[in-house]
Amino acid sequence: MLAAKINGTEQAMTPVIDPEACKPRAPRKLHARDQHPEDTVVRVGDVAIGGGAFVVIAGPCSVESEEQMVETAQAVRQGGGAILRGGAYKPRTSPYSFQGLGPNGLTLLGLAGKATGLPYVTELMDADDLPLLEEQADMIQIGARNIQNFSLLKKVGHSSKPVLLKRGLMTTVDELLMSAEYILDGGNQSVVLCERGIRTFETATRNTLDLSVVPVLKERTHLPVIVDPSHAVGKRRYVAPMAKAALAVGADGIMVEVHCRPEAALCDGEQSLHPSEFAELMAQLRGMAAMCGRTI
Repeated sequence: MLAAKINGTEQAMTPVIDPEACKPRAPRKLHARDQHPEDTVVRVGDVAIGGGAFVVIAGPCSVESEEQMVETAQAVRQGGGAILRGGAYKPRTSPYSFQGLGPNGLTLLGLAGKATGLPYVTELMDADDLPLLEEQADMIQIGARNIQNFSLLKKVGHSSKPVLLKRGLMTTVDELLMSAEYILDGGNQSVVLCERGIRTFETATRNTLDLSVVPVLKERTHLPVIVDPSHAVGKRRYVAPMAKAALAVGADGIMVEVHCRPEAALCDGEQSLHPSEFAELMAQLRGMAAMCGRTI
């Protein structure tokens, strides 16, 4: 019971609660295939994700400098990548690791995108930064660590920008889909799901890439599904085989890390492809796509 002083006398007060506000809403399952039989196509600039084409998103783990960003973006463009990636804000396990360049990183991403004509995607970590990303980025990424940051999901649900939603380390299919539901329920229908590896007992790779989730998600949701083999395997030599496997199982695209000088990268250089390796992978993917009746 609340109390308040009225005319110098303390009196009991009953809080006014709207009973309707306490009632749970009936679930809508906006992500569900049975509610939306046709595949959703998400547009990022002039690029369409979903609908048959295999889209390649590529770029460095983190934005480090103008030279690094522009050079890598040019390699992505020349290799045939459709969307540029790069982290201006970086969630790191250690507080002493490189945390990204923040707003300056967004500026450099914009310069690289303008120089190459590529739209770009970058990660949102803090709701306070959303207005800046809405103003500058072409697509907003919600990373694995924020997959169940429901207040953040609600915020991007009210955004007009397309969202790339990454599966968490321990996230089930149902949990991934319900996180997407938060965004869809806010009114933002442009959501792309991303499988980036889950945590298991295995230590031979950074994470375990769950490619079986692609056909499962394709059956259960109309949203596009892409795969991030770089974060899944964590080792450069394994990225290309798993990228090709993603195409084989029906993913709508991949996101791979490419760096002009991986050996000098401030973040995840060991899993980043050299530009020549990226170009070779793209040539192999084009051959596979042609056999599958798809385009890149």
